[in-house]
Amino acid sequence: MDNIVIIGNGISGVTLARHVRKFSDHRITLISGETDYFFSRTALMYVYMGHMKFEHTQPYENWFWKKNRIELRKGIVNKVDTNSKTLKFSNGETMSYDKLVIATGSKPNKFGWPGQDLEGVMGLYHKQDLDNLEKHAPNNEVCKRAVIVGGGLIGIELAEMLSSRSIPVTFLVRESSFWNGVLPEGESQMINRHIIKHGIDLRLSSNLKEIKAGANGKVSSIILEETGEEISCDVVGLTAGVSPNIDFLKNSEIETNRGVLVNRYLETNIPDVFAIGDCAEQRKAIGNRPTIEAVWYTGRMMGEALAQTLCGNRMPYNPGHWFNSAKFFDIEYQTYGWVHSKKKKPDYEAQFHWRHEDDTKCITVAYHKDTKMFLGINTFGIRMRHKTFNQWLSEERKVDYVIEHLAEANFDPEFYARYETEIVDAFHKKLQIA
Repeated sequence: MDNIVIIGNGISGVTLARHVRKFSDHRITLISGETDYFFSRTALMYVYMGHMKFEHTQPYENWFWKKNRIELRKGIVNKVDTNSKTLKFSNGETMSYDKLVIATGSKPNKFGWPGQDLEGVMGLYHKQDLDNLEKHAPNNEVCKRAVIVGGGLIGIELAEMLSSRSIPVTFLVRESSFWNGVLPEGESQMINRHIIKHGIDLRLSSNLKEIKAGANGKVSSIILEETGEEISCDVVGLTAGVSPNIDFLKNSEIETNRGVLVNRYLETNIPDVFAIGDCAEQRKAIGNRPTIEAVWYTGRMMGEALAQTLCGNRMPYNPGHWFNSAKFFDIEYQTYGWVHSKKKKPDYEAQFHWRHEDDTKCITVAYHKDTKMFLGINTFGIRMRHKTFNQWLSEERKVDYVIEHLAEANFDPEFYARYETEIVDAFHKKLQIA
């Protein structure tokens, strides 16, 4: 019976622990320096917005861990000795392992901005960030204005959260249009308009130069790189992406690049040491996927695959077709397959874009311009079925088939019927023009 130690109690580590217990009697220890119990990170925004309490973000009752013989250890690991198979904690204590799994997730990017470590500067990744937000931005009297730096999904979540408490928000996005490194132009422009419509002071092509402190040592303002403009604020949200949380491995023999380097079996260069989730970096990219996937569902899938390996059934990580979902204020977003931004679109990719006149619903369908094979779809404001698109991608359906059968993929056909004819007509008109 192995002693399996997992550093990190996020979705990757917890999924692994649950599945190892399902298939074996191995001893399992989950280590976390963040919280006593696993919680859903994606639900943090809803706690701040008053839709739920923090205890509601815990999928399992506190007795679950003891009942399933999963030991929980609160602590911060600051050194891994793979020769002696020993972990060293920040408090000087040690722990031995037979098999080690690194599942330490991500940390917010910081780019050496002056003032980036001041009180009132935070990300939105950990329970401590939520606590900080409650402390520094409980209402619009304590926080007169917040500045968010970085135009990704976490940034727009934070903007929605602060807006829910009527706190004015200035949103600094270095790109010329929101998330245009990921979204096609029509979608990105629609989201720009939607952000502004919700009262956000959206500053495109804007970079942070400096965060300044007031007399009390807390954040008092920021300076823009381009113009030198000073914007008074009480909170700065750093949401300019994330990077693997692996600083504690610097002096170990475990090979790292941006993340912990692993093969398709999630094995590192050291026997009996593995890595999963946001901190794992594939040595060779899987299809079009990035080598580091900071996505909730891929972390879960890695945990499931590695559990099989640790229980004697060696299994590769096989994530299948790419998909993801998010929310831009009240517009739901889903993507299936590959729909590239203007900057990254390969020569063979053609796109069909349709937008509803209310400017809150659109789709973009990507297909091979020569073979007409369906490559992927982005949907905004119209919820689609993952299973249906996954099947069409596997079957390598033609784009015409997908367009004609879009209603089959929709969650709410009655609601969607208002747009079906319009989308099909627009698609055929595009083909005639082409």
